[in-house]
Amino acid sequence: MTLSRNLTRVLGSGPLDFALTPDDVAFRDELRSWLDANLISFLEHWGADDDQALHLTGASNTKSEGFARTQERRKDWQRRLDDGRWAAINWPVDWHGREATPIQNAIYSEEMARVRAPGIYNANGIWQIGPMIIKCGTEEQHQRWLPGILSADDHWCQGFSEPEAGSDLANMRTTAIRDGDHYVVNGQKTWISSAHLAQWGLFLLRTDPTAFERNAKHEGITAFIIDMRTPGIECRPIRDITGDTMLNEVFFTDVDVPADCRLGGEGEGWQVAMSTLGHERVGTAGLSITMAADLKSMISTARAVNPEALNDPELRDRIGRAFTAIELTRLLNYRALTKIMKGLPNWPEVPLAKLQWSEISQTLAELGVDLLGPAGLLLKGGPDAVDGGTWTRSYSWQRYTSIGAGATEIQKNIIAKKAIKLPRK
Repeated sequence: MTLSRNLTRVLGSGPLDFALTPDDVAFRDELRSWLDANLISFLEHWGADDDQALHLTGASNTKSEGFARTQERRKDWQRRLDDGRWAAINWPVDWHGREATPIQNAIYSEEMARVRAPGIYNANGIWQIGPMIIKCGTEEQHQRWLPGILSADDHWCQGFSEPEAGSDLANMRTTAIRDGDHYVVNGQKTWISSAHLAQWGLFLLRTDPTAFERNAKHEGITAFIIDMRTPGIECRPIRDITGDTMLNEVFFTDVDVPADCRLGGEGEGWQVAMSTLGHERVGTAGLSITMAADLKSMISTARAVNPEALNDPELRDRIGRAFTAIELTRLLNYRALTKIMKGLPNWPEVPLAKLQWSEISQTLAELGVDLLGPAGLLLKGGPDAVDGGTWTRSYSWQRYTSIGAGATEIQKNIIAKKAIKLPRK
């Protein structure tokens, strides 16, 4: 089903034409041609590897040999994308981008999901941090950091959350106090993905500790780009429920950060953060395609290893409900996209779609294990584990979707307050 047909189904038939423009069609066709010409040769060189499992579970293989190979594989894929100007489509043309429109972002996400393209090495840098450097940084900062992001020479992390500042980012306490031509940083960040691997990180720090006294905690926050190899920085990996250690606590003890590593003006960090978080919504159209592919894959797997499960009326009903929820989420994403195209706030579709993503991800994880029956209990490493234990691992891993990109409870409170306008007790 094409994007234009889905947009029409969302808004109904009316005087507006939601068919793709000639530029959008050319964008899609060029991308498809590039993928046809390059993806096969990439897979022939590297093999299928474990990216299929990464797609299904969000997992990161932390076994040293396999993990190192996966990282090199992702570097190679990002560099090939960059050669074709497909790595950073939202970046300016002068920086090897395409200045893609919202509709082209959706097309890109759908096409990548359709072919189940490999992950890239520097997703944080490409989709979130790079655009912020372009928007808020100086020319010197552009030249200093953007080339390494594009080329996959440098890995980046992003540090917002703290022990007392999770869903409420404005509650952050890690300080950066000006001292001549540098800032001295002290405090702790947590849940920072891949911080122990990163050469650079974008962090939000409090440059005005008096903001709490003034009841103005959204003020006095500043964005900094920090060299993760600076003395005084310690990364402590956090072992998650699956046993992986890609998340980290990051401790700063009297860390010197040069003033020219500040991104934007002092006290402008909140604006930087909101703009950065907005880039996390890029690609939501592709998520529904990926989830639909996951559903089809688990049905095919069940047909091979536990076919009787597909005759169970309850499981068949759950499959039907999951398919329907995925399609509704697809249409919800297109409705948000349509609002963007018309210059309207994409509210409340974006938080609603995030809730749908969380619920469907966990629904599919549970359904996959139940469809496998006894085989669903076999973990990775066992000789009889189905698909290398992918579905079993997903059962635990997908719990993170209740927290990642905005906690479910917070999203529901926001929707209740601002969209439905429910009375407060």
